[in-house]
Amino acid sequence: MENMQLDTSTIMMIVFVFSFVISMWKVYAFLPNKELADDDTTPASQEELIKIVKKHLTQDISSKELLELVKNDALFDKKHFWRFNENKLNQLLIKIK
Repeated sequence: MENMQLDTSTIMMIVFVFSFVISMWKVYAFLPNKELADDDTTPASQEELIKIVKKHLTQDISSKELLELVKNDALFDKKHFWRFNENKLNQLLIKIK
């Protein structure tokens, strides 16, 4: 058989394709592929929060007072909704209206 010689462009293409495959695998490894246990942005979690907020919602209450009432509610899961703050409450109030 003839002595097989690879030219520079072929070697560069092989290295490029190999590097590209490794890079795509690394990107895929960091993408979230399952729902987190404390994800409070799912529709079910949002509905649960809306239910609690509606229970305490009255006309003459400030958002800070409402936040405290919601956080102290028996149905409010502090571990699941640990990110819940006044800003998220305001976003929920906009959804409700």
